[in-house]
Amino acid sequence: MNMAKKIVNKTIQIPKELQVSFQNQNLIIKGNFGKVEKKFPPTLKMTLEDHTISINGDITNANTAVAHIKNMINGAQKGYSKKLKVLYAHFPISLTLKDKKIEIKNFLGERIPRFANIVGDTKVEIKGQEIIVSGPSKEDVGQTVANIKLATKIKQYDPRVFQDGIYEIE
Repeated sequence: MNMAKKIVNKTIQIPKELQVSFQNQNLIIKGNFGKVEKKFPPTLKMTLEDHTISINGDITNANTAVAHIKNMINGAQKGYSKKLKVLYAHFPISLTLKDKKIEIKNFLGERIPRFANIVGDTKVEIKGQEIIVSGPSKEDVGQTVANIKLATKIKQYDPRVFQDGIYEIE
């Protein structure tokens, strides 16, 4: 059964201090903290006029696009940041940055290092047992944090006993 989709028209004001460009369904917002880029589906009719973006499409896609654009504006102005903490019981975990990867050594006493990818323009700082992940794109920062947590996921052991890993604290 095919249901009719409600078509809506949404508008978003972009602050004047941000530079905005839109071409081929690709929206680019540049600000103090960096540049954020996102490609939107062709089912949405988007236009940019004088720091105002008009979105015309079905209600679900239009509302999703509005939320993405608000996140892009916030990221270009202030950026996003997450803090992680390294926890271990016996084997001290050491972290190093290599190109666009984080190398995790001595996790649970393993000889072979584990790696986590850094996505997009995300910056990673390692300060002792704390990791600060920051960047203009909320999606890239979140994916980088997920990659780090996934790289230290313990399989085939009881998680109540083996609590070593890297955990998000802020």
